[in-house]
Amino acid sequence: MTEATALTRAGRLAEATALIQRTLAGDHPVRVVQGEIVVDEERLRDDPPPVQDAPDGLDDLVGTPDQVRRSGPSTPDLPGETLHRVHQGATGARPYTLYVPTTGTGPRPLLVMLHGGTQTAADFAAATRMSEQAEEHGFLVAYPEQVTSANPMRYWNWFEPADQRRGVGEPAILAGIVDEIAALHEVDRDRVYVAGFSAGGAMAAVLGAAYPDVFAAVGVHSGLPQGCATDVGSAVSAMSSAPGARPLERPVPVIAFHGDADTTVAVGNAAHVVEQFTGCPVSGDTLVERDPGRPATRVVVRRDGAPVGELWTVHGSSHAWSGGAAGGSYTDPAGPDASAEMVRFFADHPRRS
Repeated sequence: MTEATALTRAGRLAEATALIQRTLAGDHPVRVVQGEIVVDEERLRDDPPPVQDAPDGLDDLVGTPDQVRRSGPSTPDLPGETLHRVHQGATGARPYTLYVPTTGTGPRPLLVMLHGGTQTAADFAAATRMSEQAEEHGFLVAYPEQVTSANPMRYWNWFEPADQRRGVGEPAILAGIVDEIAALHEVDRDRVYVAGFSAGGAMAAVLGAAYPDVFAAVGVHSGLPQGCATDVGSAVSAMSSAPGARPLERPVPVIAFHGDADTTVAVGNAAHVVEQFTGCPVSGDTLVERDPGRPATRVVVRRDGAPVGELWTVHGSSHAWSGGAAGGSYTDPAGPDASAEMVRFFADHPRRS
């Protein structure tokens, strides 16, 4: 780790990443053996892989120690069914957790939730309390999990060219998880959504851009627009400078949350996400007061009079899921409830051909 830190400070980020990957490869249930992915499903279920500690000197990538909580709230007991599965597709395999609520009838909506770096699926479910929203509103919610063989810090590789396009890499794996769930459960394919936090938010943007025929709308919390980076170095630059990105060829409804005290990912990225996905400028605002709690500014973006995007700036919040569970991984309980607001937004935006 000392050598990796020295490489990072010298600006040799690719070498530092490779060294960390070799050092932290460790023992995990999804691995590559002679070019083939091998999944130990029984051990994955009984012994989930641990979260890796953040190496010294990489706080700008993974957050400060007080933000990364190794223990936190557990997901409350809910009446629905929690399933643990591993999806194996042509481009790779990933474990995921699926919550199936007792509410709702017929084909139900599906929400895919993508965790941030250093988090697990269980961390993210507990932090966002999205399974509680699923039980209340009657939709399925899936939590795919990144594996340390793909990224030692559990980042979704949103910045890699091979993981930014349709039909390849992690986007294809995650879209395959949607197809797998739809084959096993009654899913309303016009109401499939994806949301994520930090690296997961950036990957949610990748999925929305690559699969507009699959995902009806996207939620990006503390993330970045699709296509703003092509490697680790440009990812770090985008996180700090918010360079923006080109509008999508096919607009997709989007809701973005970001804290204006975020020192990990610049708050300007959120506006660029909304502009990229809606093709419309972000203008106007409404102050949402919370007493007690953090105020936020909400901008509703409209096209031909219809709302197609929302930008929420949470004042005083850092790199954390707004309104998340107290003590959770990367959460700010004082902020507006991002989970509830995303569910509301998604409910108003089924996929339209």
